[in-house]
Amino acid sequence: MDAIEVNNLTFSYDSETDVLKDISLRIPKGSYTTIIGHNGSGKSTIAKVLIGLLEPQAGTVKILGRELNEENLYDLRSHIGIVFQNPDNQFIGSTVADDIAFGLENRQVPQEDMQAIIEESAAKVGMNDYLNAEPTNLSGGQKQRVAIAGILAVKPDVIVFDESTSMLDPQGKASINKQIRELNKNKDRTIISITHDMDEVAQSEYVIVLENGQVMMEGTPQEIFAHQDELEKMGLALPFALKISNRLKDMGVLEHGLLSLDEVVSSLCQLKSKN
Repeated sequence: MDAIEVNNLTFSYDSETDVLKDISLRIPKGSYTTIIGHNGSGKSTIAKVLIGLLEPQAGTVKILGRELNEENLYDLRSHIGIVFQNPDNQFIGSTVADDIAFGLENRQVPQEDMQAIIEESAAKVGMNDYLNAEPTNLSGGQKQRVAIAGILAVKPDVIVFDESTSMLDPQGKASINKQIRELNKNKDRTIISITHDMDEVAQSEYVIVLENGQVMMEGTPQEIFAHQDELEKMGLALPFALKISNRLKDMGVLEHGLLSLDEVVSSLCQLKSKN
């Protein structure tokens, strides 16, 4: 069963210009899928449609086999969570623990069960030492990890990351990307990341490329990055590691392009040890 199934979806903010144009796509259950595109391609809009914040003019959205509509909106929302771009817009509680507890309170989780859930969720993102801290005193990366903990506490089947690393420094971005990969390790939840970070895209399992509100390409990272010219025309660059490894391949140093710097370094070290 697919986690997400979108069929012939059309959406417009003003009823005149379509931001999403007859889009159809499927996201397998348990997968780590990235959705990429230049600014204005519709990628953040589709994230909001998936969680029911925006209602399409045409088409259907199915979450775990059930069509999203007014009757089951709140029920299906319990199965899908979202981490937004700006962590400061996500905090409600005066402490980290209060913020993680917010979703639990909305779902009427018994008070005596909350503390264990809060501590478990914070520990999963490395924030259990900050439960009494004020969110305003945290770094951007720490704030996003708290936001992730709040989502984990309510145990959704699908988590959507909407440009959640775009406001972070390189260290914070690397930390969150690592956390996303950890969340998908056991394949017990589906990860959808709306992103422009091509290094993150390289580490995902499946990629959907949007352009002008339409699906232009779908496939594995290797399949998508093989279309370098088309990506560059859409304003999307190859990951840094792939650029370097492709250059080394052209020089005869490596046999093929690699998607991560760790792979590049490892391959070069192996070559050096052989020589």
